[in-house]
Amino acid sequence: MKFRAQLVLALTALLAACAQPEHGPQPVTASTSAPAEFPAAAYAQVAAQRQKVLRVDPALSQIAITVRSGGPLARLGHDHVVSSRELQGYVAPEQGRADLYLALDSLSVDEPALRAEAGFDTQPSAADIAGTRANMLTKVLQTRQFPFVLIHVRAAPAAAGAVPLAVDITLHGVTRSFSVPADIERDGHGLRVHGRLAFDQSVFGIAPFSILGGAIQVQDRVELRFDVRASERPAVP
Repeated sequence: MKFRAQLVLALTALLAACAQPEHGPQPVTASTSAPAEFPAAAYAQVAAQRQKVLRVDPALSQIAITVRSGGPLARLGHDHVVSSRELQGYVAPEQGRADLYLALDSLSVDEPALRAEAGFDTQPSAADIAGTRANMLTKVLQTRQFPFVLIHVRAAPAAAGAVPLAVDITLHGVTRSFSVPADIERDGHGLRVHGRLAFDQSVFGIAPFSILGGAIQVQDRVELRFDVRASERPAVP
């Protein structure tokens, strides 16, 4: 009877965590303007020097982050896939440089196709997804205070094929550097860059979501997959 009572308590707390966010679900509405720190002027200068500047195509680009449950009662939690198709930014291939940004309020949770691609064979309910997303934005990422993630990338000029990227990520007010293996594919109009990166949320000062004293929690380690396409589109500011 004692175990049953604990199980009921755990399920009740889990449902509250997933489906009863303090501030209610937030709609998926990406911010339209770049953050003040984004170095758009640097790319305008590159273009003025008649060097090629590519613009990221959000409709053809995607990031997907696999977030797994942990803790002694992890089986009662959900694994999730967090994703966005709102990546913005520029690439200066002749300089081996790219700068990108993403409005965190563009993140969605648990698109069925991405869950299947991650190997998950279940699909959370709409209420669970809404609650998870609201908790993620308000309690974990704190997007009202930290609305964007900024990404600065360096590689060998005109690099192609399997190459290491030096990547600086600024998230939650903290910047961390990574060496990321990636594949760069080029054609006459642009390029595609895709690869994977695993990191701990805590290196950015983010406390993974947890309930019941850690009995059910989100694992610190997350896995990010990226597929970025950039082309010679107009409007370099």
